[in-house]
Amino acid sequence: MITNRQIARLWVAKDYKKLFSDLIAARPEAVLKPDAELNKPAPVAALAIIRLDELSQSYLPIYSQLIRAVLSAQEADGGWGDVASTALCVRALLCGQGDGAAIQRGLEYLANLQKSEGIWPAVPLRRMPEDAAISLFVLHQLGDQPRFRAAVRFADALAWFDRHQSSLDTHLSDFWERATLRCGVHSGPPATLFAL
Repeated sequence: MITNRQIARLWVAKDYKKLFSDLIAARPEAVLKPDAELNKPAPVAALAIIRLDELSQSYLPIYSQLIRAVLSAQEADGGWGDVASTALCVRALLCGQGDGAAIQRGLEYLANLQKSEGIWPAVPLRRMPEDAAISLFVLHQLGDQPRFRAAVRFADALAWFDRHQSSLDTHLSDFWERATLRCGVHSGPPATLFAL
C-alpha cells in the first residue's frame, strides 16, 4: 500500500503513470482496468487526495498542492476531460467536507451527460451509447454522496443496473456488488433492488 511519502515523492517527480499505478493497485476500481485518461495529472491528484484523506493525512503540504492541481484542471464545461476523471475529481474535492463552485459545476457536468437510460457514456458526448463500466465507476465514486444523488437521476441509474444485472460480465457484476454497498443499496436477482 502506498504511503504519504511515496505519494509526495512521485507527485513532485511528475511520475503520474507510476503514481496512478500504485494508487489504483489495491482499490476496487482496478477491476475495471481504468484507461489512460486517468493517468493524467488531475485524476492522479484526485486519487492521491482520496488516499491521503483515507489515511487522515490531509494536513500535509502535498494535500493542498494536489487540491490546487485538481481545481486548476477543471475545464470550462465543468468537467475534467471525461466522465470517469470528473467523478474522481468531484469525489476528491468532496473529501473533508469539501464544498464550492468547482464541485457544483462537476456535478452539473455529470448530470448533463447522464443518458435518458440513466447511465453515462464512456466519452463526454451525450450522443454516444451508455457504458456500464464507466457508470459503475461513477456510482462507486459518488453514489454515497447526497449532493451527487440530488444532482443526477440516481434512481434511474440504479434501475438500469437492476434491469441489466443478468447481462453484466463477471468483472462488472462483482463491481456492481461493490458499488451497491458503497451506494447503500442492496442488489439481488433482477427487480429486487431497493434503497436502504
